[in-house]
Amino acid sequence: MWLLSAPFRKRGFFYSNWEHGGAVWHRVRVPATECPRISREFLEEDRGQQKGDFEREYLCEFQEDGQSVFSRELVERALDSSVKPLDVPPMLTTW
Repeated sequence: MWLLSAPFRKRGFFYSNWEHGGAVWHRVRVPATECPRISREFLEEDRGQQKGDFEREYLCEFQEDGQSVFSRELVERALDSSVKPLDVPPMLTTW
């Protein structure tokens, strides 16, 4: 399967497979700054877009949605499969 896209938000099928798809995917990232058909002048003229648009559209960067308290990277770094859950006995209640 071929997936061709510009990054958008840090969610969904494309993002999940780009970041966490493992070795089954061959990833190719080509930002506009490395494409000889796109002039530096054009990129500089378009750089004044809304914050994040230039980075997403031309530099192949996934963006946060701006609605979360914690960034996705911070949450993902907090997850650690080597930490075992606590073995807490059920609470005794007397009614």
